Amino acid sequence: MSQTRIPCLLMRGGTSKGTYFLADDLPKDPQVRDAVLLAAMGSPDARQIDGVGGADSLTSKVAIIRRSSRPGIDVDYLFAQVVVDEPRVDYGQNCGNILAGVGPFALERGLVEPRGELTRVRIFMENTGQTATAVLRTPGGELRYDGDARIDGVPGTAAPVIVEFDDIAGSSCGALLPSGRVRDVLDGVEVTLIDNGMPVVLLRAADLGRSGYESRQQLDADSELKARLESIRLKAGELMNLGDVRERTVPKMTLIAAPVAGGAVSSRSFIPHKCHASIGVFGAVSVASACLLPGSVADGLAAVAEGSDVRLSVEHPTGEFTVQLKLDNGALAGCGLLRTARLLFDGMVCVPRSVWAG
Repeated sequence: MSQTRIPCLLMRGGTSKGTYFLADDLPKDPQVRDAVLLAAMGSPDARQIDGVGGADSLTSKVAIIRRSSRPGIDVDYLFAQVVVDEPRVDYGQNCGNILAGVGPFALERGLVEPRGELTRVRIFMENTGQTATAVLRTPGGELRYDGDARIDGVPGTAAPVIVEFDDIAGSSCGALLPSGRVRDVLDGVEVTLIDNGMPVVLLRAADLGRSGYESRQQLDADSELKARLESIRLKAGELMNLGDVRERTVPKMTLIAAPVAGGAVSSRSFIPHKCHASIGVFGAVSVASACLLPGSVADGLAAVAEGSDVRLSVEHPTGEFTVQLKLDNGALAGCGLLRTARLLFDGMVCVPRSVWAG
């Protein structure tokens, strides 16, 4: 055989899709492991024609999962973003969409047994050292994928996956506001630098001469805007304790505007150079969090209700993403959200033996 066969599940998690592996089925050496992931996904190639990647950053994702030895934790989860057109694997962020499939994967692979009508899977996120709990429907001891939950960006309905996050503020940057300020000025543009699960740079679209309601295609074709955003992003990376981010996919750049569909705020997110079809899970959490901060660039723009449990709808190009935020004496104290997931394929992914002999 000239190829090495590696067990994996192909799963949709939220509005993303990726390959899910048991850590023990992959090489221990990180460099060899990256070579295997690149070969499996078909990178670097814009079409990923020689792999199982979907030629889009949202479908070129990997979850690496192991049974956890940490007290009170079921599984450890490492997220890998396999860059489509570069020979590079990025571990510098979490992915909350792929996270939605970690609990189902743990049950599918026998790492966790069903526990009554609802099974809670405790997850340690290796990328950031944070924890979360996935709440899954398991009536009669069987994991259910079918249900009546609907999320924008995914056709049809499915069983809900409730994801409850513990304290994720500063997970990548060390602080909710890594610059120590609620508002900064970069290249003459006011920004809010925030990390509540995902490093995000918020900018008012109007400050860049845009409406904030442009289509994904319009923004992808706007080379002048993207050049300005990249200049700001590189400066923001240093202020956010991320260093030189030229070769990284964080921080995410997000244009915001007043809501138009009954939500809290309208968003256009970049990952980092292409406009997102919707918005990432942790990106939505960070954007929603900024809406609650007096003095942020969202202050006076976002429509926010009063209370200690605040539900904010972040509008995006294909719908909305609802985030539930908890406040304690005015400070952010936790968050939760609704996702869905589905098992798509259970089998072997093949890579050349010249990459890894297994």
